[in-house]
Amino acid sequence: MKKHHVGAGLGVLAILAAVLFVVYRWRHSGFVWEKFAAVFSNVDWSWLLLGLALILATYVGRALRWEIMLRPLTKDVRLWGLVVATIIGFTAVVLFGRAGEPVRPYLIAKKEGVSFSSQVAAWLVERILDLLMVLLIFGIALTQISRSGIQPGPHIQSALQAAGVLAGITGALSLALLLGLRHFRGSVRTRLMDSLSFLPDALHQRVSRFLHAFEEGMQSTQRQSYVWLLVAYTIIEWLVVAGSFFCVFRAFPATAGMRVTDIIIALGFVAFGSVLQIPGVGGGMQIATVLVLTELYGVSLEAASGIALVLWLITFVVIVPLGLVLAFHEGIKWRSLRDIDSSSSGYGL
Repeated sequence: MKKHHVGAGLGVLAILAAVLFVVYRWRHSGFVWEKFAAVFSNVDWSWLLLGLALILATYVGRALRWEIMLRPLTKDVRLWGLVVATIIGFTAVVLFGRAGEPVRPYLIAKKEGVSFSSQVAAWLVERILDLLMVLLIFGIALTQISRSGIQPGPHIQSALQAAGVLAGITGALSLALLLGLRHFRGSVRTRLMDSLSFLPDALHQRVSRFLHAFEEGMQSTQRQSYVWLLVAYTIIEWLVVAGSFFCVFRAFPATAGMRVTDIIIALGFVAFGSVLQIPGVGGGMQIATVLVLTELYGVSLEAASGIALVLWLITFVVIVPLGLVLAFHEGIKWRSLRDIDSSSSGYGL
């Protein structure tokens, strides 16, 4: 818990530092609200709608990837149920921040009749795969900056170097964790339970059931064919996301001339920044978009702010109305989602 609080505190400090930098730029660049409003008057809506369609398609892609992780546990997987749970789950993330992450595995566990713990394992595998892709794209973005002729200022250059080191360390740890989970089998669980023999019998049995269900959720990583499918779906998922970014940038005159290389650079920074989110507000993604467009591509602060707002709306907020409708149709009360930890006792805890 202490490490979790330290990580959350560092994330909040990073967001606050970036916000202060943007506010400083606003105050010293003569931010003109009329120019900000004019950004939306010259939008190419055909490109914007295509970008929206691609983002909506990613929710189906995520459901398809989750179906692979369910194959070892159940043969009767309903794709539509996974799509619904995915949409509601991401709506919870937008509304509650990272605290809403357990909603999706909880709903999938209930719909498919499997343990909640096994779906926590599936969620962890998905998060690691996405994080590795984000780090890969971010790494590519850093290499392309040096080759594209962009000359960032000294402060941005120092920040890029620090971010590159952090991305490398995080990627190595994520890969090690994924490989470790792939070998999380009975012998490891047995040794772990032996080391916890000092616990009371009731608690010891609960931990044993949780680890057993968690091990079940990791079965998709034991078969090489499933692993390759998961990797393939992850790559396709992020290619679709990149296509959506391309469409959004094409929709605005200030960024319509950006090349594919430029899109990759922007996506790398925005995806890395989106890891830091404030419930209902976002934060990291918008700040990263503004910084990249203004500092690397010379886009005006007004145009960059407008594009950042649209990107956030399309990639995050647009799913909220649909998620609320589906949650209402499913009879889900948002207040009851706060009790996931206690109500999940019947699903592996």
